Amino acid sequence: MREVRIRSDYWVQAHLRKCNGAGAPAFVVRHGDDERGLVILKINTLIKGCLVYTQTRNLDGELAWLAALKGELAPESEADAYIARQTDRDPDLWVVEIEDKEGRLWFEGEVI
Repeated sequence: MREVRIRSDYWVQAHLRKCNGAGAPAFVVRHGDDERGLVILKINTLIKGCLVYTQTRNLDGELAWLAALKGELAPESEADAYIARQTDRDPDLWVVEIEDKEGRLWFEGEVI
């Protein structure tokens, strides 16, 4: 049986409300395809740098996040350059930025 997937725009908006409601400002930096656009998360710690995650699926087909930039904190300019390269290749991508000093991943799914 085929898995029913929620539209990207609804899914992103629900997570923005979750983050903002918990005191972690989150906003859409780039609006992708409403129905099927994948998401890139930029988690800005505001002092230490940024973490970047790209939405993917694991081997079981479950939602997962691919840690970009070696999974390490990077200067914001480096994170932005990586995101620009990805959005140049895939114009349907969403980019969501979350400001969280603790660098937490607010979206469900494992990091791979």
